Formats: sequence, C-alpha cells, structure tokens
Amino acid sequence: MSYFDVASTAPLHPVARQALLAALDEGWADPARLYRSGRQARMLLDAARETVAEVLGARADEITFTASGTQAVQLGMLGALKGHRRRGAHLLHSAVEHSSVLHTAELHEANGGSVGVVPVDRHGRVSPDGYEPRPDTALAVLQTANHEVGTLQPVAEVAELLRESGVPLLVDAAQSAGRLPVPPGWSLLAASAHKWGGPAGVGVLAVRKGVRYASPLPADERENGRVPGFVNVPAIVAAAASLRAVRAEAAAEAGRLHGLVERIRTRVPQLVPEVEVVGDPVRRLPHLVTFSCLYVDGEVLLTALDRSGFAVSSGSSCTSSTLTPSHVLAAMGVLTEGNVRVSLPLGVAEAEVDRFLDVLPGLVAEIRAPLGLDLAPPTPSGDSLVIDALGKLCPLPVIELAKHLADVSVGGTITVLADDPAARHDIPAWCGMRGQEYLGADGTAYLIKRTT
Repeated sequence: MSYFDVASTAPLHPVARQALLAALDEGWADPARLYRSGRQARMLLDAARETVAEVLGARADEITFTASGTQAVQLGMLGALKGHRRRGAHLLHSAVEHSSVLHTAELHEANGGSVGVVPVDRHGRVSPDGYEPRPDTALAVLQTANHEVGTLQPVAEVAELLRESGVPLLVDAAQSAGRLPVPPGWSLLAASAHKWGGPAGVGVLAVRKGVRYASPLPADERENGRVPGFVNVPAIVAAAASLRAVRAEAAAEAGRLHGLVERIRTRVPQLVPEVEVVGDPVRRLPHLVTFSCLYVDGEVLLTALDRSGFAVSSGSSCTSSTLTPSHVLAAMGVLTEGNVRVSLPLGVAEAEVDRFLDVLPGLVAEIRAPLGLDLAPPTPSGDSLVIDALGKLCPLPVIELAKHLADVSVGGTITVLADDPAARHDIPAWCGMRGQEYLGADGTAYLIKRTT
C-alpha cells in the first residue's frame, strides 16, 4: 500500500517509536513529585519542551502540551479571547480554517461575540488587507498552510498588519510544523504531533510572553495552568524527538517532494480529461496536491484507488456522511465533487508516484463510463433547455448539465433545477472550468449560458 495521506496523519516516525519505548521505562512517574523517578520524568518533560520550543522558534516557558492539535486551537482561541475581553469580542478568521477554528468561532458567537470571516481567492489564499482589524477585534486566526489544498498563507504580512493595532494572531501550524520554518509574528501557535510523525494525543499550544491569556478551564497547577490533568510524558518525549528528526529530514527532502508534486500537478490534467488542479501552484506545501475530477463521485474514486493500493484523502462532499460540500473548496469557488488530496510522506519513492499516475486515468475512465459522457466539443442545437435534477445528489446535477450542453446552441441557455446543497458551488465552478457563463440562481434554478 502506498500511503499518500500524511496530511491526515503521518505514520509513527522510527525515532518517535524508539523514544516512546525508552520513555515508557524512564518517564512513567509524576513529573510534579520530588522523588527520584518523579525528578527523572520531569527532566525528560523539560528536555522535550526545550526541543519543541527550539524547532518552533519559541521559549520553553511559552510551550504548553495539550491532548491534541484541536484542543490546542480551541484553548488558544478561547483563552486569548477571554484575556482580551476588555478590548472587545470580535474574532477574525479566514474562510478556509480547520473545523476546530470554525466550531470555536460558532461557540464564541453563540456566547454573544461577533465573528468576521476573511474571504480567499480561487487559490485559497487570503489578502492581508482582509485582516484589517476593527477597534473591538480581540483575536485573529490564520493557518500557515491549508489542510485541504496546501496553499501557504501570508502569515508574516498579516502579523505585521495586526501588530500595529495590538491585535494578537493565533497561527494554526498543524500542516507545516516540522516541514517548514514557522513564519514570524505569531502571538499564539498551535500544532499537532501526529501530523509530523509523533504519537497521537499530543498537541502544542505556544503563547508568547506578554500576550494576555486567561484559561477558559478551571484552575490547575500543571502546564502553566492552561491544560489540567496528568501529562503523558512518554508520548511528549516521542513527539519532541520526532519533531527534531522530521525537521532535519524535511529540509533535505523539500526539493525532491516539491518536484514529485509538480509532476502530479502537471501530468494529471494531461492524462485525465476535465480535471481541475486546485490550490496555489507556487506558494504551497511541498508535499501536497489536490485536484477535482468532473463527473466523478469522490467516494467511488477513493475506494477504487484504495483497491489499487493507494491511500489518499478528499475534500469532496461525496465522501462525507453529512453530504455537505467542503467548506474550503466552496470558499475558493472551485469544484467540490470528485476531489482527491495527495500528501506524500518523507522518503516516498519516485516509482510510487509514477504508478499512481499510471493507475489514475483508467480508474477515472472506468467510473465515468456508465454515465455515457461525450467529452468531445459540443455541437450546436436549440436555444434553451430545462434539466430537472431535483432530488439528485452530487455529482449528478453537474453530470446532467454536461451531458445536455450540446443540446443548446452557442448563446442558448440551460436551466438546471437542483436542490442538492453542493450544486450552489459545483455548477458555477463547472462553468468556470468549461468556459461557460454562469448567470446566477433563483432558489433551486441555476441558469447557464452556453458560450462555446
């Protein structure tokens, strides 16, 4: 099996495994106790904190260990908002943040706060100007790199803009920590060990000295009072050891991975008709690439790739039990159906990538075959058409639109009736990909003008 989904979770790094086994013997005791085994556990914990601080560009006393990256984000946001409550209750975040940010923002709004959402361009990148704060802005949140499409955000520029007004910036570095240097200017930072090859169950919350922070949890004497409960010293030791190892390897591997991803970005549209590669083509993570295949059910494609020996992920609504479109792809205005995310592990063989490129076209063609699609240029016909796709889930409304485009002449219009929520994003995105003019929607009626 070729594991191409390290953006979800990376395999346990060999260094992490070795450190974990050693720390289980040496670091099992309570690090808050004064007897010998407690002091030994404390020494291991302190050394791990120093290592993580060094890699992330922080001080050791700014590092707090949490139970996950999600918890680090949530505690960081809630603690910073509480600490800056006298300034106001306005929160800023981008439209493509991780769900941990979105859910915390929902809670903040439900408790009387206000939330501003910064839009992104078609590559998934914010404009720094979108983070211009209000007088009552208490916190801004921005990821270093997007978890679905790999686009790098202008963190340093946003931090500089906020610094002038004294608004703290929480940076979610889950996708980049250990792989890329941390951008400067952050006030709070969150990361997750299992993303870089450490054990699951270890997150990192860093809070710069001088940043006002008030824990939203009951008081506790551990981890600077920010995270209550007994810390998992062996797991933290393993996380720190693997972070240092991965950072050293990533520096050497970045160029090679960048080249392999560029090969995928270039070859997939050449090999597979009607594919859109999404995310910034230049300002991106070196190991991650995402593309969307028109007229393909994402879950079916992922299952077919799994049978062929490839573990990949997707932001497609068709792979979700909720059947709601990916908020990231929707915010970008790109296709949300048939989405595939490939995130390559350190040390991946070039031959594995080549085999993926060999297998993919046949699988997509096999999935599309029963649909009877003609992907050749359409021929002129009538002037208007209504397609009833009510009750049909993605990607069927777009498939019906593609099948009947040739039934109207250039300049003619097609009205697609669709009540699937994904149609609101997929039909305009399809028009953009195919060079057709999207005229807008009236409820569940989507109007398209054929231009070619």
